[in-house]
Amino acid sequence: MEKNINADLLERRKKVVSNGVGIFVNTTAESAKGAIITDVEGDEYIDLGGGIGVLNAGHCPPKVVEAIKQQADKLLHSCFHVSMYEGYIKLCEKLVEILPHGESTKVMLTNTGVESVENAIKIARQATKRPAVICFSDAFHGRTLMGMSLTSKVNYKMNCGPFAPEIYRIDYPNFYKRDNELNEDDFSVQEIKKLKKFVRNYVDAKSVAAIVIELVQGEGGFNIAPKKYIELLRDFCDKHGIMLIFDEVQTGFCRTGKWGAYEHYGINPDLSTWAKSMGSGLPIGCVIGKAEVMDAAEPGTIGGTYLGNPVCCAAALATIEVMEEEKLNERADKIGKIFMDRFKEFQKITPFIGDVRGIGAMVAIEFVKGPNSKIANAKFCSAFVKKCLEKKVILLKAGKAKNVVRVLSPIVITESEIEKALQIMEETLKELTKGLE
Repeated sequence: MEKNINADLLERRKKVVSNGVGIFVNTTAESAKGAIITDVEGDEYIDLGGGIGVLNAGHCPPKVVEAIKQQADKLLHSCFHVSMYEGYIKLCEKLVEILPHGESTKVMLTNTGVESVENAIKIARQATKRPAVICFSDAFHGRTLMGMSLTSKVNYKMNCGPFAPEIYRIDYPNFYKRDNELNEDDFSVQEIKKLKKFVRNYVDAKSVAAIVIELVQGEGGFNIAPKKYIELLRDFCDKHGIMLIFDEVQTGFCRTGKWGAYEHYGINPDLSTWAKSMGSGLPIGCVIGKAEVMDAAEPGTIGGTYLGNPVCCAAALATIEVMEEEKLNERADKIGKIFMDRFKEFQKITPFIGDVRGIGAMVAIEFVKGPNSKIANAKFCSAFVKKCLEKKVILLKAGKAKNVVRVLSPIVITESEIEKALQIMEETLKELTKGLE
């Protein structure tokens, strides 16, 4: 009998890896290139998850791989606090160039997205000398103590408390879910009025160091903050001396057709957090901010042993170079339109798609119970993702109820790969819908 290597690897995992390390998609990976993952048995999968938004420049881009090899030959680690190296500084210079935050911008490097969030909160508190932080429903900011405290998703926080103090949560301005027949601008005004009422009843604005928001919520289901709301939020923060933090960990580095989602809004944050596709899979992130805000941090209060590792810096610089050379911002708009147009066609196939939304190559389908319903249909979503996986297309779920399918494919994915994936998705939708008629 032929051995099932995938199943054997899963059994080995069960014996030695903590159950707390979740399995989101039950596949293996032996190698990968572009938008294709090859598993340990040699089967190829079209990857529409991109390592959860990490591989905008694709799996193993040759220029990045070569940069890693060259840097590994010269310097693996010295700790930037002890012996500085040009790669760290060169990367910061590049980040300031492509992601300016006003007239003068500064950067600190991190290992991960949640480290970026942790440090942004520390910087904001030092800049304002205030303790409180306001965050949003359906938010995801990571799994450290501060990250979990800011994260809305209860399932990621079970039995992990007590959580960090002085964290306050308000409703995300989700126009699709709570429009109440208002237009988007009037809805935004209404939501800001709720924020103003909130700081009168729950936490004094003079005690708030920062408001942290995802312009497009990642784990929350690709919910998009209205432009008017962000404009009014910027005004509110300016009025009260509050630091406005944009979490761009999932939206950054060409995902939305811009270097950062904030460019779509014409609003500069005081601080922003980044990671994921910054290094093509190597652990690197950063906090970017207005220079006067970043410099409010006392020497020694931010940083770490591995932050801005030389090899990771080389990978990030090469990744940005690939993004520039291959015009991935333009490509994100192009492939995003392909997905968006076809997903809207899918709505004619099944009554179980309530909404199709996105910016650039960050596109999602929300599954609901039926026509004119906004009730989550997690069962249909799970069946859809499972059947697509059987046909060798990797999809990721999102949303509080896990009823949203999100596209985070490598932006270098080819048109033929997109078409093949879309055909499989369409075929699967028809099969599942027919089974419920």
